[in-house]
Amino acid sequence: MTAILLVEDDAEMVGLLGRFLPEEGYEVRVAGDMASTLRALGEFEPDLILLDIVLGNEDGRDILREIREVNDVPAIFLTGRGLESDRIAGLKMGADDYIVKPFSLGELSARIESVLRRGGANRAQHSIDAPNMKFGTLEINEQTHEVRLEGTLLELTAKEFSLLAFLAASPRQVFSREQLLEHVWASSPEWQNEATVTEHIRRLRLKIETDPDRPRWITTVRGFGYRFEPVGA
Repeated sequence: MTAILLVEDDAEMVGLLGRFLPEEGYEVRVAGDMASTLRALGEFEPDLILLDIVLGNEDGRDILREIREVNDVPAIFLTGRGLESDRIAGLKMGADDYIVKPFSLGELSARIESVLRRGGANRAQHSIDAPNMKFGTLEINEQTHEVRLEGTLLELTAKEFSLLAFLAASPRQVFSREQLLEHVWASSPEWQNEATVTEHIRRLRLKIETDPDRPRWITTVRGFGYRFEPVGA
């Protein structure tokens, strides 16, 4: 169930949204000041925050600043201040949307769904962009088929990438050329020369090693084969 943290000190608004949001399928928790908001942020782990700007003697914008120091959870400001300058300021400081009171419950529902969709898309893109294997300065992303070394994107062929990703998935495990033919090329010495593996290892080292003659990432185990060394992991 999607969790919403409602930061509001107006009893009437808390009662209204406390009834409406669960009917829309959301789990709701209420906080009324900065201390309870920051406490709930860690305990409740909300998917979205509805945050009133005017909270007694406190300012919701100050609360959002504190939240943004530790969390990028989507946030929607609820406020009676409808000036364009207020809306722009709210969005610039990290709010994902800005709803002016009075508002309809239908509009609120639509705005919540929109922000949650954007947040979901951003998290999904972040998941895609994030490397799933990282060893010090070497990052391997199997979803995008990208390899970065010290932040620089390397130009690898499809087979070079597959070979590196396969070796890196089992750090320090030694694979013979025959095993690499089987797992990376879906072949065998009967069908393909093992020198193919040797040549691809050579080309890969030229691209990822500072000194290909003294490799740090892909080392040779004489008499056995090759292994990936997780330097800096």
